[in-house]
Amino acid sequence: MSLEGQAPVRAAVIGTGAISQVMHIPILVEHPGVEVGVLCDTDVHKARAVAARFNIPEAVGPGGVVEREDLDAVVICTPNHLHEELAIAALEAGKHVFVERPIALTPEGARRVVEAGRRAGTTLVVGLPHRFRPEASAMRAYIAGGEMGRIHAVRGIWLNRRVLTTRPGWRQDPTLAGGGAFMDLGLPSLDLCLWLVGSPRMRRITCITVPGDHGVEDAAVVFAESVSGVAFTLEVSSRYYAGHDHYYARVMGSEGSGSLPPLEIYRQLGGRPLEVTPRQPRPRGDENPYTNAYRRQLDHFVRAVAGLADETLPEDQVALMEVVQAAYRSAREGREVTLSAT
Repeated sequence: MSLEGQAPVRAAVIGTGAISQVMHIPILVEHPGVEVGVLCDTDVHKARAVAARFNIPEAVGPGGVVEREDLDAVVICTPNHLHEELAIAALEAGKHVFVERPIALTPEGARRVVEAGRRAGTTLVVGLPHRFRPEASAMRAYIAGGEMGRIHAVRGIWLNRRVLTTRPGWRQDPTLAGGGAFMDLGLPSLDLCLWLVGSPRMRRITCITVPGDHGVEDAAVVFAESVSGVAFTLEVSSRYYAGHDHYYARVMGSEGSGSLPPLEIYRQLGGRPLEVTPRQPRPRGDENPYTNAYRRQLDHFVRAVAGLADETLPEDQVALMEVVQAAYRSAREGREVTLSAT
């Protein structure tokens, strides 16, 4: 569906950190359906420098941005602890909201954001670009169609090579980030694993974390079981010693299996495994899959704001944060935690 003839979405970006400068701002400023009119950051000098680099007309400090009547949408790329407050304020001001993960630091906070979105009746999207990778969508469709039979195991891994940090930032402060490697890498990896198999409810969870040098964990291993008996295993680390980062998801079923990236799907046919991997579209130019996924999700957000795409409230993020909370509790108390199935 084309945006031709539609008035551009007037947007503000709040937060000018790495993810904002590498993904959100470059993608949005070149989007034909968007006018990025304002950048906002507590460091106004930094905001002005970034605004000048991307030809954005205005850079301001915090306060008053979400209430502005000359804006349709707000993109929130701040430290984690501010996501809930800013998202609710923007929704209550009638704005469409794209908020980076996590939607909030607690299940209760996630629920408050979702309820604010329900009352506002505007678009609310959480930054989960892995759902917009074509290979992830293809594998999810195979699973939903029963092509792999009964799913019994899902595994996710996100291992990042260690980057030496001489001066800790907000990600190394548990009160600002909500956690370390598990919150940063484990949350999106867990979301992908759950989303691929239809977001089942969890029954029990065990988590082991490895303390880092700056007050948050550098690594975590999670074992969980859904109410339907699917086993989930998750391993994440921000201090991986190897030649390159490692990221993948694998799903095992009674009639087949699938993994990504790269996408590989096998089915049992005639008593033998047969590869049935569908061909996938290539990202434009030399764009990497991660950037391409962000571009796809931000485009979806713009289309949803323009009324050209459907977007449901991210209620599954409440359940996701319940699992995250239970995992951290398990790590603190050194025991398995049982979750409510209702």
